[in-house]
Amino acid sequence: MAGWSWRSRGDSGAGAAQMTYVVLVVSGILIGLIVAAPIGPVNLICIRRTLAFGALNGLVSGLGAALGDGIFALVTAYGLTAIAHLIEGFSQILQIAGGALLLGFGVHTYLADPLHGREVMTGERAPRGSSMVRTFVSTFALTLSNPATLFGFAALFTGFGGIVAGANASLGQAAFVVIGVVCGSSLWWLTLTTVVGYFHARVDARVMRIINHVSGIAVGLFGLGVLAHVLIERFR
Repeated sequence: MAGWSWRSRGDSGAGAAQMTYVVLVVSGILIGLIVAAPIGPVNLICIRRTLAFGALNGLVSGLGAALGDGIFALVTAYGLTAIAHLIEGFSQILQIAGGALLLGFGVHTYLADPLHGREVMTGERAPRGSSMVRTFVSTFALTLSNPATLFGFAALFTGFGGIVAGANASLGQAAFVVIGVVCGSSLWWLTLTTVVGYFHARVDARVMRIINHVSGIAVGLFGLGVLAHVLIERFR
């Protein structure tokens, strides 16, 4: 798997030693933003939850995805080959699980009662405690069920590695890049949910119903696409 070659601090080259941790964190933030920003199923789920339950619920959903991104970044940055091969070895199972999760999310979103969402936003039944934990875990699991993200991180770390740390970055420098990735991904979810949350008070039940149907169909189609891809690869 492509990635940086991490060595001990004593083996670091002169070029890597001159790089500041600020540059490494900023590079990680850029990688996190690049991974999180494309509109996909997790973005749609976070947007829908923000509109239905408020910005905090949407942000917690995004932070689950950010943690998943951080784990993939950790595996890539430290060259954890055994874990990477394990993820690759269970790629089809993970894809099936991810496709099923997406399909379930799509059906649930499509059938969701928009009036219930409005009640939640007024604070009468605001999700807290275990509900927030489930919100976090759902997007975390969904992110980890997409092994393609690992290859995306490998490509990004390879590209950025030549700029910020070369081939001899230390373990400490790797840690700062991973921290930057989590911060960058979290920054995206904070920005997205803040912007969407600003408009949620103007969304009535009719508009929310349309959003539920459109996002539910879109997320469901993502799930069907993943399952179809697995079947095609299986019988090719």
